[in-house]
Formats: sequence, structure tokens, C-alpha cells
Amino acid sequence: MSKKLYIKTYGCQMNVYDSARMADVLAPLGYAPGDDPGDADMVILNTCHIREKASEKVYSELGRMRLLKEQRAAEGRDMVIAVAGCVAQAEGEEMLRRAPFVDMVLGPQTYHRLPEMVARVHRAGADGRGVLDTDFPVESKFDHLPAARGGDGVSAFLSVQEGCDKFCTFCVVPYTRGAEFSRPVAQVVAEAEVLAARGVRELTLLGQNVNAYHGLDTQGRATGLGALIRRLADIDGIERLRYTTSHPRDVDAELVAAHRDVAQLMPYLHLPVQSGSDRILEAMNRGHDAARYLEIVQDLRAARPDLALSCDFIVGFPGETDADFEATLDLVRTVGYAQAYSFKYSARPGTPAAGLPGQVPEDIKDARLAELQALLESQQAAFNAASVGRTCDVLFERPGRHAGQLVGRSPHNQAVHVHAPEHQVGDLATVVIEACKPHSLEGRLTEPGGIMPSATSEERLSA
Repeated sequence: MSKKLYIKTYGCQMNVYDSARMADVLAPLGYAPGDDPGDADMVILNTCHIREKASEKVYSELGRMRLLKEQRAAEGRDMVIAVAGCVAQAEGEEMLRRAPFVDMVLGPQTYHRLPEMVARVHRAGADGRGVLDTDFPVESKFDHLPAARGGDGVSAFLSVQEGCDKFCTFCVVPYTRGAEFSRPVAQVVAEAEVLAARGVRELTLLGQNVNAYHGLDTQGRATGLGALIRRLADIDGIERLRYTTSHPRDVDAELVAAHRDVAQLMPYLHLPVQSGSDRILEAMNRGHDAARYLEIVQDLRAARPDLALSCDFIVGFPGETDADFEATLDLVRTVGYAQAYSFKYSARPGTPAAGLPGQVPEDIKDARLAELQALLESQQAAFNAASVGRTCDVLFERPGRHAGQLVGRSPHNQAVHVHAPEHQVGDLATVVIEACKPHSLEGRLTEPGGIMPSATSEERLSA
């Protein structure tokens, strides 16, 4: 009889990928994914440490899981509770002290050792202390993971790089994910081929600093992200490629050329800048100024004129003045974004910025954030409105909320709702955009000849 596994994922797309791989690791132990934590034999909270009060949100959720665990124990059933990810990495011993009912605490680099941890938990029994594994291992976890099981979706994440060596003063990633590491080219290609054989048509390459990718090929030569994209574009069945998250310092000529040359590389790029003020960028240790960021944007748009950009911004960084904030608004007006994420600065414990003088009052942060978001939302609305009347290819991912409706993604990563039969999920179809909503588009299929159906999994596996 299979055991039920419930995973709650917080934060970034890397965590989404990690959660799927933890499920792969636990599958040979008889764990099957489930949607109800109350019916789960194991619960994993895969945590993120980026946002404000991240730790407290995890402890609040753990309080609810404790009640479920006690209820199951009263019924004579066990529940293993695990906390994974970046909060687990940062909190470690403190988490086991504050929540002694937690059975396992593991960092993001150690989940390949889950079977061993589960065995230790069962050996210890109900009175055992929780298992803690947050050491950065010498060996790469990717060398010990089973083959990706994939899923039924037509889009998938593929982790190619982890960690960061940039040490932005506001960021905890170097401390929770460790140093930059790139998977070997052959390993990435092999996983991509498995996903393609199982029906995946769109791959999003993941990394904390994905365009710093420098994986080795079979001859031991370092390979950049641009070259990796070209290699993945040759895989039969892969129609679309994306990557996230990028750092401006690692946009090189090879990557810009890939945007020009590789048709499968979608014309949508998330390229965070955080601020438009050179003074604040220096305080953030970003390693570039606003002019350099604008040069990179110009190079990318020259290579791919239809490129749309998204971005991250932080307002209220320590020492930010009205002039610094106005420089950010000026940069936004200059670039023009299709989408963006903006946040108030919040101090992350252990980061250099947490101790900087000139912390900005909350009311000023609130006002600046509201002004910035209004500008960004107007740009997103204008970008979506400009799509009306255009024709584009849409990859249908799933049925919509309404009968006879499918939801897919445009090349610019916009959600598109189309009336189409359910059997076209997985198809890449030509669609005329007829209307825009606040966060999505509506369109209609062109003639049936515009449909590009996907091969079945059986066809690909036998190819």
C-alpha cells in the first residue's frame, strides 16, 4: 500500500523544481503525491527565505501541521513532518528547538539524502530528536538523484545552476544555497530528453544566477548558457525555451546571440535591476550601474526586436533618497516593462544591508512602492493592450475554468484564454488575440491548419 506525501512549496521556481525532485527521491520508498495534508504520511514544507517574515510564516504553518500530526497519532497513524529549503538552511538547530515535533530539517543541497533521513527517523521512533542535515555536501546532489519522473504537463522546469557568488548586500541566497554550481551539459541534456519524451514541449531553465551557467561538456570545457540553449534547442519535441533568473553582469555576447539565432528561445526575459540609482546599486553590490543595464537591454533588443522584459525592484533600500527613487522611475520609463515585481526593502538577518545606516521609514517605503507599482502596472496594461489584434503561437497547458476553454501561454509569457477542445492541451496553436484583461488575454483559433499537435509520449519514446 502506497504512503501519501504532501509537499507545500513556498517561493521561487527553483523550489517548485526541488519539490518535484524530492517526490522523485521518495517514490521508491512508496510515497505517492497527495493533496490533503490531513491524510499524509509525510508532510514537507519546502521553504523560501527571501520575503519578509518568511520564518514566522513557516512556524505558523508548522503549528497547523502539529495539530494534524497529533490527530493522526490519536488514530494510531504516524505522520513525518519535514522542513526543507532556505528557511531550514538558515534556521537549523533553532527550528528543532522551537518546533521539537518536526522530524527532519534539511537544506536545499541535501534532499538527495532523504531516504537515509527517513530511515533515521523511523529508527529513532517517536521519542527521537529530529534529524538535521544542513551541511553543504562535497558532492553535487544532482549526481545522486534518480532520473526525473516528469509529469503530465507540457511545460517543465529544469534546474541547470544553483547558488550565487554575487553577494548582493540584501540577499540571503549565497548563505542558504551556497556557491555557484553548474550541472554538466550531458546531465542537463539527458534530463531534457527524458522530459521531451514524456510530452514536455516548453522548458524553463532555472538557476539562482542562471546566466552564470558554466557547466562542463564531455571534453571538460566550460559551456555558457547561450551554448547550452543551442544544444537543448536540437532536442526533438522541445518547441520552447526560457530561463530565469538572470543577473545583468552575466549577460554575455554568446547569450545575446542566442536570443538572435535560436527560434525556440522565447522573446521574454526576466532581468532584475533592483534600482535605477547608481548610488543604491553600489550599496547593493550589484556590480553594474544603470547605464550598463540600459546598454544590455539595448543589445538584447537589437538582437531580438520583439523582446519583452520583466524585472525586480526594491524600494526603500537603506539610504535611498527621493532622488534615488526618481532615478528608478526614470529607468522604468526608459526601458518599458511587460511585467515586474516590486517590493519594500526588508532586512534579512545576517546580510550586510541589515546593519546599514539610513533605514527608510515604513510610510515612505509604502508611498514609493505605490507610485512605482502604479507606473509598472500601467506599462503592463499597455503591453497587453498592444497585443490585441496580433497573431501569435499559444502553447495550451490546461483546461480553463469554463467549459470548452483552454489556457495557454504566448511567446511573451502572457496567459491566453481560448475556446478550444480539451484534446488540444499540449498543442501549439496559432491564435488571434481579441481582448485583454488585467492579467490575461483572450483569443480565438485561426483555421485548423494553424494547429501544431504534439506527439504522444508513446511516439516519442519509440522514436
